[in-house]
Amino acid sequence: MVIIYTDGAAQGNPGRGGYGTVLLFGDKRKELAEGFRLTTNNRMELLAVIKGLEALKTNKYPVIIYSDSKYVVDAVEKGWLNNWVKKGFKGKANVDLWQRFLPLSKRFKISFKWVKGHAGIPENERCDQLAVQAAEGGNLLTDHGYEAINK
Repeated sequence: MVIIYTDGAAQGNPGRGGYGTVLLFGDKRKELAEGFRLTTNNRMELLAVIKGLEALKTNKYPVIIYSDSKYVVDAVEKGWLNNWVKKGFKGKANVDLWQRFLPLSKRFKISFKWVKGHAGIPENERCDQLAVQAAEGGNLLTDHGYEAINK
């Protein structure tokens, strides 16, 4: 089983932002993070999940994703995403990222678990640290999906 912890952060909403992802498989651990000059918290929460899944080299194992984002967890677990797809994402935000997530969701056997943020869960706290550090760092990337529709 692969375990992925994720978190996103934005300083202002929109504002500078970042994501942090921790992947765990047996005794292996990988941490991912990137910062963006202009984005939203929800985009960073979803991007953290996407980046974690994209980093996996095999789909032989089930994946549990722990996230403190109700937006992401509920969209998938409560079936909102399926309804958004059926309606062509009409009026929905972050379509580019959801469309990037969809093929990944079909490639892996994924389950989501919501965790309370800032509640002392070590891996969730680490993801938050990574996300905030990335958002505060230099060499911030452009969130093309966000900036293209919010000029």
